[in-house]
Amino acid sequence: MIRLILLTIALLTASPALAQTSHPLIIAHRGASGERPEHTRAAYDLAIRQGADVIEPDLVISRDGVLIVRHENEIGGTTDVADRPEFAARRATKAIDGETLTGWFTEDFTLAELRTLRARERLPELRPANTAFDGQEPILTFDEALDIAAAAGVGIAPELKHPTYFAALGLPMEDAFVAVLERRGLTGADAPVIVQCFEVGPLQRLRARIATPLLQLVAAGGGPADRPDLSYAAMTTPQGLADIARYADWIGTDTALIEPTPGTPSALITDAHRAGLKVAAWTFRAENAFLPEADRLGTDPAAHGRLRERLARFAAYGLDAAFMDQPVLGR
Repeated sequence: MIRLILLTIALLTASPALAQTSHPLIIAHRGASGERPEHTRAAYDLAIRQGADVIEPDLVISRDGVLIVRHENEIGGTTDVADRPEFAARRATKAIDGETLTGWFTEDFTLAELRTLRARERLPELRPANTAFDGQEPILTFDEALDIAAAAGVGIAPELKHPTYFAALGLPMEDAFVAVLERRGLTGADAPVIVQCFEVGPLQRLRARIATPLLQLVAAGGGPADRPDLSYAAMTTPQGLADIARYADWIGTDTALIEPTPGTPSALITDAHRAGLKVAAWTFRAENAFLPEADRLGTDPAAHGRLRERLARFAAYGLDAAFMDQPVLGR
């Protein structure tokens, strides 16, 4: 309980002084996804044991309108659906937020059907040890992820994936999401929840419905799928950050926007704090394949580099939260 109280205070403290705490909040990115298949109970439980402050579930939706926990609605790479002959005919090609994908999609399955699938490691070449857990874990619902966080006394940072796309299919994610939060009493500003989205409209509409902390995600290139007139580059200018602060409490940014060159930070954290926003960065991963060249050790893409040193630099820049695949390294 003490841990949850302290976390709630941290989530509510909007001043830049939070940046001077001993470390950024550690958000377990899809759980301890560096050591277990992502978005599984095993990944979340391990992350909590490793000391994560917050667990992160990505949310998509089933054909019958239930929010489920998967990185994307295409599930061919993270479940055993491709090996299930009864679902072979559901393989499809779809355009999602400007990208053409072929595979199996959650919106074509009921929750009962999705429950029969089992999770797999998404990056077996880089994380071969994780494949030992393939086939063991079912797909979780959002409610189950909330139960895991509540039982452990940690926060949760759900990300709404492709809400505009799903709305066009008659699957309004925002309504389903708010219904879950209302039922569980998580619509207040003191809720240990940070709601994420790359799109702008869903967060603006959510702000009108709930007081739960909101986080606007921004990438190093492109722009929000629901706002073709807007770029992420424009959103990370001082004026763009001031605009975000009208509806959100946080920004969640690609690490490259904070540190274009190792050891040389941009002004983004300072500008965001001046706008009244806290800053989370994604994603801190230990493998050389995901690190800048200066932080790598050796040439093996799967070997671990200097992640601790990298995280220490970002903490010194004033980072408020770090999305991590290996939460234990943040401690």
